[in-house]
Amino acid sequence: MGSCENTIFTFPERYRSFTPEQIKLSVAQVDGGPQVVADIRMEQVPLRTLTGMVSELVEITRNYDKIHHRNKKKDDAHLNKHAMHLVRLYLMCLDILEKEEIVTFRVADHALLMDIRNGRYQREDHAFNSAFYDLLNDLEKRLDYAKEHAALPETPDLARIEAFQIEVNERVVRDEI
Repeated sequence: MGSCENTIFTFPERYRSFTPEQIKLSVAQVDGGPQVVADIRMEQVPLRTLTGMVSELVEITRNYDKIHHRNKKKDDAHLNKHAMHLVRLYLMCLDILEKEEIVTFRVADHALLMDIRNGRYQREDHAFNSAFYDLLNDLEKRLDYAKEHAALPETPDLARIEAFQIEVNERVVRDEI
């Protein structure tokens, strides 16, 4: 659901007349199981615009189904590796929001990340133990706090990003990088 909500949040960039309040997602019991459902409130929306938005959400759902199905086949080593990367990404997000820097070489977190990867947070029944979920909850709380108190702007400076991208591409073409 989070991926769909993030996509809906970016719709105004691609669909000028759209506001995120026009589509609200929630989870409801449908056909005996939980499903993501949408409440849609729109008037006079061009059909091409609506088709584009629905196509983007359908693609996310299709990709999620593939990932969900694929992960059922993973062995412990792969699941532990995925869990380690999840924690690493949380830590990197915190660095970006709290310190405004990107740290890819995680020296301070190496022992924790290797413990996760080596299965120290996994129970004998192959599920993750409560300590792992406590760690994730703590990281999520820190991330929520950091999002609210970050000095970063609400929206990216797209013109500045584009100028940087052009500069880098030019340097690559001139063989400077």
